[in-house]
Amino acid sequence: MHFKWNYEAPTSDQQKAADELGAKLGISPILGNLLLRRGITTESAAKRFFRPQLNDLLNPFLMKDMDVAVDRLNDAMGRKERILVYGDYDVDGCTAVALVYKFLQQFYSNIDYYIPDRYDEGYGVSKKGIDYAKETGVKLIIILDCGIKAIDEIDYARSLGIDFIICDHHVPDEVMPPAVAILNPKRPDDPYPFKHLCGCGVGFKLMQAFAKNNGIPFSRLIPLLDFCAVSIAADIVPVEEENRILAFHGLKQLNQNPNIGIKAIIDICGLNGRDISMSDIVFKIGPRINASGRMENGKESVDLLVEKDFGEALLKAKHINEYNEQRKDIDKQMTEEANQIVARLESQKHQSSIVLYDEGWKKGVIGIVASRLTEIYFRPTVVLTRDGEFATGSARSVSGFDVYSAIKSCRDMLVNFGGHTYAAGLTLRWNDITEFRRRFQKYVDQHIQPEQTEAILNIDAQIDFKDITRKLHNDLKKFAPFGPGNPKPLFATLDVYDFGTSKVVGREQEHVKLELVDSKSNNVMNGIAFGQSGSARYIKSKRSFDIAYTIEDNVFKKGDVQLQIEDIRPTETETEN
Repeated sequence: MHFKWNYEAPTSDQQKAADELGAKLGISPILGNLLLRRGITTESAAKRFFRPQLNDLLNPFLMKDMDVAVDRLNDAMGRKERILVYGDYDVDGCTAVALVYKFLQQFYSNIDYYIPDRYDEGYGVSKKGIDYAKETGVKLIIILDCGIKAIDEIDYARSLGIDFIICDHHVPDEVMPPAVAILNPKRPDDPYPFKHLCGCGVGFKLMQAFAKNNGIPFSRLIPLLDFCAVSIAADIVPVEEENRILAFHGLKQLNQNPNIGIKAIIDICGLNGRDISMSDIVFKIGPRINASGRMENGKESVDLLVEKDFGEALLKAKHINEYNEQRKDIDKQMTEEANQIVARLESQKHQSSIVLYDEGWKKGVIGIVASRLTEIYFRPTVVLTRDGEFATGSARSVSGFDVYSAIKSCRDMLVNFGGHTYAAGLTLRWNDITEFRRRFQKYVDQHIQPEQTEAILNIDAQIDFKDITRKLHNDLKKFAPFGPGNPKPLFATLDVYDFGTSKVVGREQEHVKLELVDSKSNNVMNGIAFGQSGSARYIKSKRSFDIAYTIEDNVFKKGDVQLQIEDIRPTETETEN
């Protein structure tokens, strides 16, 4: 991987402002500059950023249809109607269902939940799910993280006397379903100030509004905020504004007193005793919640998340962990197959997008494969598999490119599609794949910018090892939680050398464990460079090189700092501005 480094040194005026802001807050000017880069210019704004307050959450009734949704929910409870909480089979959908179900169950017993089977029913609202609702006497369905395009299905439900409250965050079409209430901040007619809630976030806002309307203290919602943190991290939505508040307090809940089901997942992940971060959710907790929906049925994940007995939760978590191990094996095999196809398709090498398909690929894993290919080739990617006479698939995008719009441009030949800027799903006829590929690639060619297909590292600050103190690291943690919109700060140090003890490590000797010194101090810094063993020979040659890295806790030596090195390059290469 050859990265382009982007770094813009602060001007003298910017440095002066960073010095002043740092002095007011009692932090390093380096961090003062990081705040300025995030648009935070005053002491009061910095304090709000470092200490997000639940009191600053937006009034849920600012969202269009919220009053109608709460009225319908109150009526259902007043009339003792059966309520079904229905959600997508991914992390966002499962956590949303768990949050809404667990909260309402405290006040109302005639309630059930439902997750459609990915393989039997497909994405979103299914006729089978509606028929289940009818058979069990359901009068109201609260649907989470899907439903915004289910016009025919919700029309069918209405004919059976079943109402819908939709809580979704995917981009709506011009025509929306005939639901009683549609809660979606991406509605063009919705004045809600924050547009980037995840599905679980929209469900949380409904519960916040319900609590407010019924005089239930907000404190009753706080134990469920760990679900919000998990969904925000796993669904890769911007960690800004309202999401930052929910993620910050959700992580606090996750680390101090998580829900029993999440506690069981933490146990089997080996995260006990650690300060769990958004990154741990993305790489450890989220994939396990996702695994049952990918391999079998997502309902098993909700069963785990709402479990009240820890012993039972642990058994369920171990079972889901087995699904995750199976998923990893299939994922690895499919990614290798996909890479071989890309290598064989000479035409793909010069195109700005990738569209791949194979009849034998597992539907539940193609989204992961699309993500892997996007990371490897830095191009918008669509991966499809066969489902009868149809092709069903997942799309993933590169930074700044709207893959949903690219897919929408082919809507006349699609049976179904949905999603948002960086991830989408689609269904089309198997025989139309070649024409879809041609049109999709034409759209990408016309709209993508050259820099969006490059591997770029945006360097936040250029520092020396003497700047990396325990205080700097502790203050840096205040910038968390990290994610899109608030990425983990990336530093560069130039002209560093191997201390003489760096070595290749890992089961397949794929990583490099480093001990480094820079040319301006005698400080020795430990680092780890995952998957970069190709640089080992150069490192051991005693020549100098530059590193780009994040600053992390050393999990093996409590209290120590470790550099997680993202890129290594010979010092002769000048940083590009």
